[in-house]
Amino acid sequence: ARVARIIRQPRGNALLVGLSGVGRKSMARMAAHMAGFNCSSIEITRNYGVNEFREDIKSMMMSIIQHEGRGLVFLFSDTQIVKESFLEDINNVLNTGEVPNLFATDELEQVINFTRPLAKAAGKVEARDIIWQHFVQLIRENLHIVLAFSPIGEGFRARCRQFPSIINCAAIDWYDPWPVEALLAVADRYYREAP
Repeated sequence: ARVARIIRQPRGNALLVGLSGVGRKSMARMAAHMAGFNCSSIEITRNYGVNEFREDIKSMMMSIIQHEGRGLVFLFSDTQIVKESFLEDINNVLNTGEVPNLFATDELEQVINFTRPLAKAAGKVEARDIIWQHFVQLIRENLHIVLAFSPIGEGFRARCRQFPSIINCAAIDWYDPWPVEALLAVADRYYREAP
């Protein structure tokens, strides 16, 4: 499928647009599995907010570094947008590969220490700024953001205008509703095989 080709590319991010139930998230999970990537998503709870979202972003970034640049798919749906600032952070990652002020000073040192051997193996100079740039490059190339949005309503258009990297830094894949014949064929086969 198209989404599998998208996420196999460095900096391969996707915007999957379609109604709920057409298989956007299932296709993204299958594409991640085909590429050998882990697929990560957030779990919304009653108290889930900006701090928890940023912690999840940090843990995904650290996972990429700890697995030596192995790809990771971050699957994010429009139903998971608790605060619009989530999209601002995603917009920043899509555009620059980083979120301003995401890491505290001690966490930044940890990132530098984890990235140093990877930067050295890539032939980079052991300067703090160069190592940080290598970290950002690894995140941009290996954190594959897959957004699953519905085109219904004004929210989709407003978000695309407000956060342009959603459109500019992601390949768009449109999902049409299943035809009635396909739904009937699946149901017929399923019930024919049932005991």
